[in-house]
Amino acid sequence: MKEDPLVYTVKELCRTCYTCVRGCPAKAIRICQGQAEIIEERCISCANCTLMCSRQAKKIKDSSAAVIEMLKGRRKAAICLAPSFPVEFCDTDPLRLAGMLRKAGFSFVNEVSFGADIVSLQYRKLINENPGKKYISSACPAVVSYIEKYHPSLVGNIAPIVSPMVATARIMKSIYGGETEIVFAGPCVSKKREAEKYAKDISCVITFAELRSILEAMDVSDRNSVDSFFDPPYPAKGVLYPMGRGLLSASEFEEDLLSGRFMSAEGLDEFTEALKNFEKGDIKADFLDLLCCDGCIMGPGIKSGKSRYAREEILRAYARSKYFNMKIGEWEDYVTRFRDMDYSAFFKTETAEKDAPAESEIKKVLEKMGKINQQDELNCGACGYPSCREHAAAIIKGLAESEMCLPYAIDRLKMTAQELRESYNQLTSAKQALLQSEKLASMGQLAAGIAHELNNPLGVVLLYSKLAAEETEPENPLRRDLNTITEQAERCKKIVAGLLNFARKNKPVFKKTDLGLLFENYFKVFKPSKNINIEFSREGEVFAEIDQDQITQVISNLITNAFEAMPNGGLIKVEVFSQGKFAFFTVSDNGCGIKEENLKKIFEPFFTTKQIGKGTGLGLAVTYGIIKAHGGAIMVESNADRSKGETGTKFTVKLPLEREKIKENAELIKNAGASKEKI
Repeated sequence: MKEDPLVYTVKELCRTCYTCVRGCPAKAIRICQGQAEIIEERCISCANCTLMCSRQAKKIKDSSAAVIEMLKGRRKAAICLAPSFPVEFCDTDPLRLAGMLRKAGFSFVNEVSFGADIVSLQYRKLINENPGKKYISSACPAVVSYIEKYHPSLVGNIAPIVSPMVATARIMKSIYGGETEIVFAGPCVSKKREAEKYAKDISCVITFAELRSILEAMDVSDRNSVDSFFDPPYPAKGVLYPMGRGLLSASEFEEDLLSGRFMSAEGLDEFTEALKNFEKGDIKADFLDLLCCDGCIMGPGIKSGKSRYAREEILRAYARSKYFNMKIGEWEDYVTRFRDMDYSAFFKTETAEKDAPAESEIKKVLEKMGKINQQDELNCGACGYPSCREHAAAIIKGLAESEMCLPYAIDRLKMTAQELRESYNQLTSAKQALLQSEKLASMGQLAAGIAHELNNPLGVVLLYSKLAAEETEPENPLRRDLNTITEQAERCKKIVAGLLNFARKNKPVFKKTDLGLLFENYFKVFKPSKNINIEFSREGEVFAEIDQDQITQVISNLITNAFEAMPNGGLIKVEVFSQGKFAFFTVSDNGCGIKEENLKKIFEPFFTTKQIGKGTGLGLAVTYGIIKAHGGAIMVESNADRSKGETGTKFTVKLPLEREKIKENAELIKNAGASKEKI
């Protein structure tokens, strides 16, 4: 049965900030659909991601329940505290802390610092017996795991000595018996993984945060506990291990700048960089002390809110008190007793890094993200990777997504915003078309009623005015007045006829028709004045399914408007062409143009800019209705200001070639009407 991961993500809390990716030295975090997933086989269990995640979406496997159950059992349990415990429990006297742990049920309470003293002696022996050999400290399990996975060529350089935790556990087993349960409490999460390797020595590993929760669950506090001494053996300089260069100081390795034999590096960036340079041969030191965190005092298992420097001062104060109050003879006796035990360790290669992707693959991924040239590679680090190329390589390995790139995501958002803007404009146009249709429908009903009511009296006026004119002598001035009455009545009749055409809902009869031929037939009967020229061009045969009579009426209205816009003569251009699934025809003139403030009103019924008696304001309204009934669209461009260029107007009519397209457009208008309130 597979165990739960040591560090895991609470997906409900995770957001696409990529902070954990940026802070992971092993890049053991996969981003999948915006969620951060920890890859167990790549993870070195440093748990730095838990410190960096502001939303606390990264969690550490809790072992406190197992320890509480252990304390309730019959077997003896011993706890060994990491040297950094004074930092976590700085508000509690060490003697009172030892008493609290005994009250919780631990039979023995020891400090790992003595194990650190023993390990320091082992390091000194190793260096002295192997001159010229280069070693890397094995005290930090996260560093060891990183080397095993990502620098397999350096596995042979890891000092073959167990960590202070394991050394202390072996000493405690020797003192208290092999059946004693050993619990380690410290600031390090990676120790939990190390304990799995040394299961015979360590029963359980908990963080200081978990230790606090155990004491709270068992109702143990400094108020209901008494002081107690730690169990021997007591430490010397091993207390310094949690600080940078602490191991070198405890091992009495002098950092001589002239010789450079001993070096140290701590922190995520420094230890990884040191390993790269050590592997290349740039570092000539005989011993390299590495810590994954900025010293163990900054480990993820410590919940102290104090700064790094404040923590160092706390640890130094405790180290001084222990060192200057230690009993040298007693310490030497314990060292003599335990220095020759088996503290050997073995490490193996666990390569987690895949082969580097080919250059062509990286280039392809970069181009997909819009990074065509080297200048496009910003290396901003927003994705969590140091460079665009490393991000591209991670994408190829399945560890990352293109959307993690901030510039790429911004470009995608801009494109999406533009698409939404276009969709909104289309919906707005559909809404306007619907409103116009509703307006036309209501106006049509009104116009039909008025037209029917006026037709009868107009017919009577025309009849009697003509009869009276026929019976009047030509020279009689009254005849001229009667003719005027007849002309005006005829004009009223035309207006009424226009109203009826506007109101009448004739069902279109669609036929496959050549639009160009329709124009040619119209021009045979249309007689423009001598000072107006017509240019007609067509792109072959453009067949569309239309009602010939209704489209002819549209052509007539547009040509007539163009003709009347040029009282002093001009040019009318007509073009017929097709594009995709649509047929187009344009009618343009170089007349007076339409003022900008009137462009939105030209399709409204009874709106006209012509002089009184020259127009009814129904021609373009009828035209608009016909085009919409065909599932098409009509657009207008116009300029009435000579300072902006040549004046004139151009109408463009767009008609679907096939009936299916008409149905789609009708459905669009229908849907726009249904969501009318949302626009």
